[in-house]
Amino acid sequence: MALTIAQTWRIGGITFVTLQVFHILPGVFAQPAGWGDFFIGITAPFVALYLARPGHKRLFLAWNIAGVFDLVTAITLGVLSSTGVGVLRPPVSTDAMTVLPLSLVPTFAVPLLLIVHIILITQAMGWQTQSVNPIAKAPVHPSIARA
Repeated sequence: MALTIAQTWRIGGITFVTLQVFHILPGVFAQPAGWGDFFIGITAPFVALYLARPGHKRLFLAWNIAGVFDLVTAITLGVLSSTGVGVLRPPVSTDAMTVLPLSLVPTFAVPLLLIVHIILITQAMGWQTQSVNPIAKAPVHPSIARA
């Protein structure tokens, strides 16, 4: 649960959208990266409290896969919008992401959160789904079994 709650800080991704408004980051990067981070961050407490259990394995995995997809998309669009690569050639580049404090996002935060998602996915893959009839799985006392 604590690792899921750690994703809450991604609410701060809305900063990318704000920086786009001030022409510091390109919209082609800031919109999907900012809103994606915001969605994962705002839903993290709900996911931690209600979905981080074997009975909700599929939804929990889907949320984590969405989080990984958001991080991969953000990095890809950030590189494609940079001055060096310039494939998308937006009027504003992602050069601001190479200067502190924003440089901490691609160099530290994204790898860390990606690792957290991988850990959560790996743990959830090992969850056993709960049986419909828990009594049927209960051990039988040897004296009852002989009768």
